[in-house]
Parts: sequence; structure tokens; C-alpha cells
Amino acid sequence: MENKPFNDTFLKACRKEAVPYIPVWYMRQAGRYQKEYRDIRKKYSFFEINENPEVCAKVTRLPVEQLGVDAAILFADIMTPIKASGIEVEIVEGKGPVIANPIRSMTDLSRFGDLHPERDLPYIAETIRLLREQLSVPLIGFAGAPFTLASYLIEGGPSKDYHKTKGFMYAQPDVWQALMDKLADIMITYLRSQIEAGAQAVQVFDSWVGAVGADDYEQYIAPTMEKIFSEIKKTGVPSIYFGSGTAHLLKIWNQLPADVLSVDWRISIDEVRALGVDKALQGNLDPSMLLAPWEMLFTRVKAILDQGKKQPGYIFNLGHGIFPEVDGNVLKKLTEWVHDYTKSN
Repeated sequence: MENKPFNDTFLKACRKEAVPYIPVWYMRQAGRYQKEYRDIRKKYSFFEINENPEVCAKVTRLPVEQLGVDAAILFADIMTPIKASGIEVEIVEGKGPVIANPIRSMTDLSRFGDLHPERDLPYIAETIRLLREQLSVPLIGFAGAPFTLASYLIEGGPSKDYHKTKGFMYAQPDVWQALMDKLADIMITYLRSQIEAGAQAVQVFDSWVGAVGADDYEQYIAPTMEKIFSEIKKTGVPSIYFGSGTAHLLKIWNQLPADVLSVDWRISIDEVRALGVDKALQGNLDPSMLLAPWEMLFTRVKAILDQGKKQPGYIFNLGHGIFPEVDGNVLKKLTEWVHDYTKSN
């Protein structure tokens, strides 16, 4: 890859600094919508890609080259450090993480070992080092948030309602807190190791925490997130907190030491700021809009950008990840359009 001047627009937006245009990246920007990715998956399982730094760096880098986005995000799964901590997990194509022996009691927590990234996940740091040499945009590291990780560990896989997870939280609060503490320690260790290897920002994915009410979030989850983001804050690297269906939690999130809140399409950027949220914001196009006619997509994105750029600290993204039916050419055209529109306005 040719050496281009380093583009730090994304990092400036995270810090609410002035930017020449609105930066763009997409959650799940490396994935099954790309022919190149599908070809690689024919040769390697998900975890095998992770464990091969050259291949993992290529998968991470491809969307930057193809789409012209302003940041790369490390290609890994939220369960990568969980697997490395001794929990049996399999990524099932089209379904997601599946846990053979779900967590049910305090005794089950003994299956977790301590995470030593240089011993258990050396390939993650090696991939990050490779990418820092290859990229001319910032690299985002990431981890799953404890609630979302716990939902897989307790449910045994993806869930529509999280009844078992929330039932566990209510019925076994001591075990729940022990699980939160364990997962927080693993994620802090994992994120620190990514930052030490060269990640220039980190995103914490709490994809399913929208299933929890605000009171329960404050009681059972917020202290754990406070701990994680406080530890990241010490590194000086910007942190992003993402969740889906979390409009009712944003006032609480605004009190956490995260730098950027990533919001979905169920609430507008103007509405988020009207709540008193003063952090940088990321979002929030409904991914389904990527299948809409271009004029409709353009109109929707323009409305989002017009709200986003009213204040410093805005990053254009989706409200959730890219899905396999999306056309990469639409993403490329959209990225160019966002850059051009926000440069000239």
C-alpha cells in the first residue's frame, strides 16, 4: 500500500476538534457483502482469520482501500478474548457465537482463566502492528461490553428477548456482579493490549443492552461500564460506546467517561443533543436504507449530516452493522458523497 499522508479527521472528531469534513466509517465494514471477504472465508474459519495476522490485516484494510473511509476497525469477534480465556465458543455462520456450556452458577465462573494477551492472543497485537505500518487512517480496536458478552454466555447464543440473562441478573445478583467484574477485567486487559500495540481509538460494543430498562442499567451495569471507560481514559485514547435501541439510556451514558456515543436510527442526532448529551456522537443511518433508491438514501443522509454538523464532534456511521445484501458500490458512493457534501457546506 502506498504511503499517503496520515488522515486523522476521525480522531479529531472524537475529540470534538475542528475537521475539514465529516469523517465516515461503517460498523462491520469488513464482511460478507465483499466478494474478497467471502473468498477468504472459503479458506479460513472466522477464528483462523483472527489468528493469521497477514490475513486479518488484509481483511481489516480492504474496506479502507475500497470505500475510502476515514478509519479502519480491527477485524475480530467480540468473543475472541472470551475464547482465549478458556470458554468454549464457536462462531456459527449466519447465527453468531454459540456457547456449548452456558454459565448458570458461581461454579461456572471458575471456567474463566486470566487473560494474558501476549501469551493467549499474540496474533491480535501482531495484526495491529502490521496495520499501523499499512494504514494511512486511524485503527480502531474494540471489545464487547460485559452485558452483551454475558447475554451470549448465559443464553448459549443469540437471543430475541434476553429473558435468561435478565432473569440471571435478578435472581443471582451476586453471581451477576462476579461475572460483570470478571468480564470487565478481561476487557480492560484486552483493550489495553490493543492500545499498547497501536490502536488509536477503541469502540466498546454493547449491541444488546437496549433490552435493559434505565433503572436496571444503572443498578446492574453502569458501575461496570464506569470502571472500563475510566481505565481506557488513562491511556489518552478516545473511546466509543455503541449500543442498539439505547435511546432510553443516553442520559446515563452521558455520565460515563466514554468520549463518543454511537447511536442508532431510533433517535435523531438533534433529539440526542436535546437530552443534554454533550459528548461527540457517531451514527446513525438505518442500515436498511442502504437498499433504498439513491435519491431516498441521499435525502436521509443529508438530514442526518445537517444535524450532525451543527456541533463539533460528529462521525457519520450506521446505527448497526453492514449486512451481506449491501452493494459495496453504494457504500463507496455514499462515502464520497458525505465527504464532498460536508466539505462544501
